[in-house]
Amino acid sequence: MSSQAARSILVIDDEPDMVGVAERILARSDRHIAGFCLPNRALAELEARSGRFDAVLSDLKMPETSGLDVLQAVRDRWPSLPVIIMTGYSTIESAVAAMKLGAYDYIVKPFDPPDGLIAIVDRAVEHKRLRDRNLFLEKRLDIAARFEGIIGSSPPMREVFALIESVARSDATLLIVGESGTGKELVARAVHERSDRSQRAFVALNCGALTETVLESELFGHVKGAFTGAISSRRGLFEEASGGTLLLDEVGELTPRTQVRLLRVLQEGEIRPVGSSQSKAVDVRVIAATHRDLRRMVERGEFREDLYYRLNVILVPLPALRDRSEDIPSLARHFIEKHCALAERELLGVHPEALDRLVGHGWPGNVRELENVIERAVVLAQSDTITVDLLPLEVRKSSSAAASLGRSSLVEPSAVVETQLAFNDARNTFERRYLRTLLSATSGNSTEAARIAGVDRSNLRRLFKRHAIDPRTFR
Repeated sequence: MSSQAARSILVIDDEPDMVGVAERILARSDRHIAGFCLPNRALAELEARSGRFDAVLSDLKMPETSGLDVLQAVRDRWPSLPVIIMTGYSTIESAVAAMKLGAYDYIVKPFDPPDGLIAIVDRAVEHKRLRDRNLFLEKRLDIAARFEGIIGSSPPMREVFALIESVARSDATLLIVGESGTGKELVARAVHERSDRSQRAFVALNCGALTETVLESELFGHVKGAFTGAISSRRGLFEEASGGTLLLDEVGELTPRTQVRLLRVLQEGEIRPVGSSQSKAVDVRVIAATHRDLRRMVERGEFREDLYYRLNVILVPLPALRDRSEDIPSLARHFIEKHCALAERELLGVHPEALDRLVGHGWPGNVRELENVIERAVVLAQSDTITVDLLPLEVRKSSSAAASLGRSSLVEPSAVVETQLAFNDARNTFERRYLRTLLSATSGNSTEAARIAGVDRSNLRRLFKRHAIDPRTFR
């Protein structure tokens, strides 16, 4: 196992020679060894260092304090610190007792071959590192509980959360825009849950999934005999959502005739069921969502301008996952927990190399694609971590986050033409994406970020200030 930092191992054995043997074996690689022959002194050192060791290797039978006592003391004070029990008197009973108390593993002296000790210790260290990281990510996920499953603490997502809080209690129509898979329905639900309408229905409809006739019937209802197959009258979703919220997903797919009917509802607050000559008043907050550029559609005559402005009272833009790659570890942890619960199994997390690939991938399918990848890995995993080989080929081929900064942040020339960005706007967009991905890859380390970018640190600080980016938020 390779490591980015020296591993600190506490060795306890009442025989000085055995402490020396363990030290010599473990010191072959990048490991710092603290050896003690007296268990109480070892525990005092552990306390003095606030448990800051990566693993404890303790003899089982010692005159002053037994290895099981050491194990219990460590478990009580530092439950994530792995303890490996070693003994020259191996019995089934002692092994069972140690494992029941929570020992990470059990090894028999003398160490033959010595590499066996190294392998056990390194696995224990990796286990602790993954567990500590998962605990850290779980703390970061606290923000998700306040936003109904929307995961993220990156600057772009904090802007979304702030906007949700500020608009939720109004009845203004919202237009949520973002690429497919960015979580538009989750945002709409979060707005509904924070509104005064939260005790009434939240109804969602995908406007692109139905034909024009069926869609109008779904939205506005119909009377008996309105069309072939209408054997009875039926309420539409506007009535179903009365007093609550109606999400019109993929609103850019509406036909011109349905656009006219929707405009009337927004203007008059009334619906007319298909086949009826009478209107009905409705009290519904409408939230529209789309991955399409409605402004461009208006310019091309594909979407009514008056309807566009009726829908676009408050615009809620959602960032693509590639523009908030610092949220990928938290999202991965969330999806691991979700799909482990469904599969009734337990995984510790994502191996660092696999996480590097996840962060470096471009995610054209955004959060939805990431969840699919994690679900697949949970099903296929044979160990307690998600490794690189469990990722789809296109994700495995992704370079590291640092190496992929340019690719993941670039705006394609055709996209610039499509959105008609001015040169300065395009440059600023690139710089913001680049800086955020750079800080994500370096965990907010400005010195390392400057080294990767190949610029002076003071120049990088000026860029952070220009784009209102705080490196500390990426740590």
